[in-house]
Amino acid sequence: MPEGDTVYQTARRLNAALGGSVLTGCDIRVPAFATVDLTGETVHEVVSRGKHLLMHVGGFTIHSHLKMEGTWRLYHHGERWTRPAFEARIVLQTADRQAVGFALGELDVVARDCEVDLVGHLGPDLLGPDWNEAEAIRRLAQHPEQAIAVALLDQRNLAGLGNVYVNELCFLRGMLPTRPVAEVDLPAAVALARRLITANRDRPERTTTGELRRGRRTWVYGRAGESCRRCGTRIQQMRLGRTELEQRDTFFCPHCQPN
Repeated sequence: MPEGDTVYQTARRLNAALGGSVLTGCDIRVPAFATVDLTGETVHEVVSRGKHLLMHVGGFTIHSHLKMEGTWRLYHHGERWTRPAFEARIVLQTADRQAVGFALGELDVVARDCEVDLVGHLGPDLLGPDWNEAEAIRRLAQHPEQAIAVALLDQRNLAGLGNVYVNELCFLRGMLPTRPVAEVDLPAAVALARRLITANRDRPERTTTGELRRGRRTWVYGRAGESCRRCGTRIQQMRLGRTELEQRDTFFCPHCQPN
């Protein structure tokens, strides 16, 4: 599932392959930007901002968000694509490589000075060079009655956490996802969030338990009905969110995570 660490790794791979290169081809298969052609422009850098990926090309920014199904893949010229061509939203080529964005949830091309319109609302980036823990805590504390899981998922508070990390963080801090923000030790929660995502930014597989074996990588996420790894209590599941569209599946141990 794409979260901040996934996008960070994607940006790093794309930057290593494309950074400093001139585009020899640009095919954007989204109606709003189908006429945009950045062929001849230089890819200055590819960076992540929370769950958003920003490709700085010439005086423009190619912005993408993976959502649930999206991915960027790199190929050598002539290499067969590993996903169907109809899923391709953008194809960028250099003299050496081809980068294809498949099933991207969002894709925009804007002038560099308009980039803030796309990501300016985001809170401090947990994996960013300008990470600001105090600002993240301040933003979270502005909504004292909100459920902590909802607040942590709100990218306007801090950027990079998805449902996996939030569920695991709540378990590790021993708090129900529904606990009000006002009753949470925010500095401890934010510090742990940063440690978790930082520990995984260079791993091929995400783990919050320290184990890399399939089926052993999470404490509660995706484990409804299974036994808690700590106490043996059956893991429970519920839906949590402000609206139906925002609701997420939430997993917790009723014994290890008291209200």
